[in-house]
Parts: sequence; C-alpha cells; structure tokens
Amino acid sequence: MSKLTKNQKLVAGKIEAGKAYTLKEAATLVKEITTTKFDASLDIDVRLGVDPRKANQMVRGVVSLPNGTGKVVRVLCLCTPDQETAAKEAGADYVGLDEYIEKIKGGWTDVDVIITMPAIMGKIGALGRVLGPRGLMPNPKSGTVTMDVAKAVREVKQGKIDFKVDKTGIVHTSIGKVSFTPEQIIGNAKEFIATINKLKPAAAKGTYIKSVYLSSTMSKGIKIDPKSFDEN
Repeated sequence: MSKLTKNQKLVAGKIEAGKAYTLKEAATLVKEITTTKFDASLDIDVRLGVDPRKANQMVRGVVSLPNGTGKVVRVLCLCTPDQETAAKEAGADYVGLDEYIEKIKGGWTDVDVIITMPAIMGKIGALGRVLGPRGLMPNPKSGTVTMDVAKAVREVKQGKIDFKVDKTGIVHTSIGKVSFTPEQIIGNAKEFIATINKLKPAAAKGTYIKSVYLSSTMSKGIKIDPKSFDEN
C-alpha cells in the first residue's frame, strides 16, 4: 500500500468519517481539501429514490446556475443564414450549417454544446452516431433545439446546464470551480437541488433525495445533509 503524501494526510484529517455536513460547511471544506495546482471543477452527486428504468421515473432537466459554471463553454450554432448574425452576437463560437455538418461527419466534435433549430433537425439526425455517444446531440428537452437560437446561446454561455439521472439513480454534474467563494458554491448548489426537487416524478415513492455529495477534481466526496439546503 502506497504511503499518503503530506497533502493527503492533511486532507484526511479534515473530513470526519460518516458525518453529514451542512451545505455551508461543505462549501468551505471542499476548498480546504483541494490540493490541485489548477482550478478544479466542483461536482455534485445526488442519489435519488427513483427507478430510471421506468419512463415515469426518469429525471431530466436544465438549470441556469446563478453564478455560472466557471468553465469556458464552446458553442456551435447550426442555423439558417438569417439567424447567423444573432447567434454570433450572442456569443456562439462557431456558426453555420452545411460546412459544420460535413466537419462533424468527418469526426470533428471540438465543442461542448450544439444548438440548432427544429427545421434543421432532419439534417442533424444523420449525425447521431457521432454526437450521441459524446452527449452532443441537440434535444428540445434541454433547450438546445429552439427557434430562438440567440437566447439559447446566451443562456449556455451564462451557466445553463442540462442533466439527467443515470441508470444507477444518480445525477452527477459540475456546479462551479474551487476558485468560487463559498457563497457562490452555495448559491449554485441550492439552485441545482431546487430544480431537482421540482422534477420529482409523481411515481417516485419514499425518500426522493437519498444522499448528496460535493467534491472537487481528485478530492474526497463530502457528504451533505439534504435538509441543510433549506437553510438560509
């Protein structure tokens, strides 16, 4: 068994095994236990009391984080020529149609989000094999297929993210960076959990939010008391 480094020993002593921290405590502690030299991402994992195998218990949605994600999101807008100027002014990194469709067919996927229009989905459907496995396929439910592409681009650039429960019943997403203040972390986490609560399926029985963990890249997860999300 390898020996713990000096930083790992310091971190190990800060987290009490089995303890459920308040959101406020966790937002401060996650910054203290992160020892990476880069600005690590902050991840939240929420275990839900649902059965994702049943269509009436699927949890999927979008949320606009009040303090953004802290990430530079590269956006491709596939739109008609009359919408190109608006998409560019809204902040899209790449704007066009046929030339980008051909690039994607050739294997190019150097973007984080693709936004398009309903009338164009017929052309994009053929790209499913390339975009699907990478989670890049536009979807009306996530707001990436819309008539108002400029608005969608602005929202994504400002911190709008989409999420869905995985086959094990866990929703996992990033809600910021370690460089965020505890207040910014709390604000984003509360908004995310509030959205999760609004999406509770009617068919879900028993405890809906079973556990919540906050962590940063390469750090240990900090267990959070779900009740603390209601505290001021």
